[in-house]
Amino acid sequence: QPLPICATLCRLAVTNLSSPAHKSPRIFMGDCLRQFLLAAALLLAACTTTSQHAAAPHNVIIFVADGLRYGSVNQTDAPALSAARHEGVDFANSHSVYPTLTTVNASAIATGHFPGDTGNFGNYIYAGAEPLAHTRGSVVAPIEDDNVLADLDARFDGNYLHEQTLMSAALAHGYNVVSMGKGGPTGVQLRGVVNGAPIFIDEDLGDAAAGGPQLSPDLAAAFAAARIAPSVPARALPNVTQQDWFARVATQVVLPFLQRSGKPFLMLYWSPDPDNTQHSQHDSPNALTPGINGPTSRAAVANASNNLGLLRTALAANHLAATTDVVMIADHGFSTTSKQSSTSFAAHLSYANVPAGQLPGGFLAIDLSHALGLDLYSAAGVAVDLTTNPVALHGTSGVLGASANAPQVIVAANGGSDLIYLPSDNNAALAQNIVRFLTTQDYTGAIFTADSLGPIPGALPLSAINLNGAAQTPQPAIVISFRTNNTGCAVPEMCGVDIADAGLPQGSGYHGSFGRADTRNFMAAVGPDFRRGFVDPTPVSNADIAPTIAQVLGFDLPAIGHLRGRVIEEALPGDAHPEVAADVLTSEPAANGFRTVLNRQTVGETHYFDSAANVGRAN
Repeated sequence: QPLPICATLCRLAVTNLSSPAHKSPRIFMGDCLRQFLLAAALLLAACTTTSQHAAAPHNVIIFVADGLRYGSVNQTDAPALSAARHEGVDFANSHSVYPTLTTVNASAIATGHFPGDTGNFGNYIYAGAEPLAHTRGSVVAPIEDDNVLADLDARFDGNYLHEQTLMSAALAHGYNVVSMGKGGPTGVQLRGVVNGAPIFIDEDLGDAAAGGPQLSPDLAAAFAAARIAPSVPARALPNVTQQDWFARVATQVVLPFLQRSGKPFLMLYWSPDPDNTQHSQHDSPNALTPGINGPTSRAAVANASNNLGLLRTALAANHLAATTDVVMIADHGFSTTSKQSSTSFAAHLSYANVPAGQLPGGFLAIDLSHALGLDLYSAAGVAVDLTTNPVALHGTSGVLGASANAPQVIVAANGGSDLIYLPSDNNAALAQNIVRFLTTQDYTGAIFTADSLGPIPGALPLSAINLNGAAQTPQPAIVISFRTNNTGCAVPEMCGVDIADAGLPQGSGYHGSFGRADTRNFMAAVGPDFRRGFVDPTPVSNADIAPTIAQVLGFDLPAIGHLRGRVIEEALPGDAHPEVAADVLTSEPAANGFRTVLNRQTVGETHYFDSAANVGRAN
């Protein structure tokens, strides 16, 4: 360690200078002493410089490539990401937090807590019987929205996440803070900020009606000086123009601004690609291959990699590379969307723009309405008539009951997983009926139920997957992960297939399930506080990011709940070798033999979830 060595040498130098031998006039006047004094002075200067350098706080950039799979990073499609992974730490046993959805993982990255504590159970959640101000009358709230995030804070004590965010803590400790990129997850990072003024730039920049952020006068001047328009281009396919705009803002405006400030910083850069493009690509209409492995999706991976490369180049140009850690992660993996079911009632009805025999977006709400004999309404209260031809769909989420104002079941559709809420009291029997029905459907992969409902055959409790904690928002009664599979490629998680309750067609991309293709995200880190050329075989997840960065930056991150990630000590300099245990949790069988099987790994008290499904229904 340089500091102890310098201190020891400095003490030796002072001791030698004060020894009786050095009081001799002959030695004092000799060349030897003059050389020694010069060496001592240089040594003292070196010690002082080393001490000052070591004491200076470092910076951290969290680079999130939305929807980037671990296996998508290679030297051809993603050279900058691949190079950084090999240079620093390669988290080879990586995990998205379940449900494998954007804002779920954004909240985990922001706080270091799992959804049972943050209450961010999906991209779409039930926030209470009264619709929020900006949900257009819907009782299901879309969280990827600046206005809705503010509404949630207003309803839940000023911070719906219920935990202090990493960025809020960094501001309180004197760091500059930046959250920029994709709308929704960037805003999640800033919940509960009460001290300081973060730099916030998302897709709604300047749009007051959408609740978008506004530029400070200093930043507005910096935009003008760089000749960058202070409005974000619309998304495209692939998303080159918008991605380039964010990269220009980060490298030509934000990083120079941070460098001039002279303060350490924490910056989050959330790249919309490859997620945006993988969702919307049309490389294989109505077919599962190539799906999200086609040229359009590969171009989207290149977009994200190019952005990282520009960021690292700008760090060097602004003399920040030596003091800045770059943590590269993805919120989740990805799969190709399937719309096939032979058991679903919804698949046998007719809809506009849905091929005959395929599942429509909203199929779970339709199927439950039919199975339970309950009327169906959209989440905004519009009645849905299943006897018309074609059936008119009003979104993918649904309300079931005698009326829209007296719901017995609320389905929040979230792609690869759906959340089922039972707002009425004494609902154990209803939950058992729903689970019993779900076990009969070929699209069901895994089922989890609220601990308060007691054991239900075929399902595991929500506490088994860290969805039962200190959350303020309503907890779902049932969470269903839809069936996952693969198309038979050499690396199954690189050709995963999800049944997805979404409006996108078969052959597009989605995520949210409990298949390994969706839980295996890209994760890596490079910089002065991380090991070099290290492949980490220990399981890690997005919930580990905040506690690790807090330790690197030198402050504690307080907690209310107990569902927390860990500090990734083995990735930091030292000799940590955490012990890893692996096990399988299996539910009691349903009457038809359906069992939910959960595969997990554990480090200390932190659980990592690989996959979950009925036997034979997961890759």
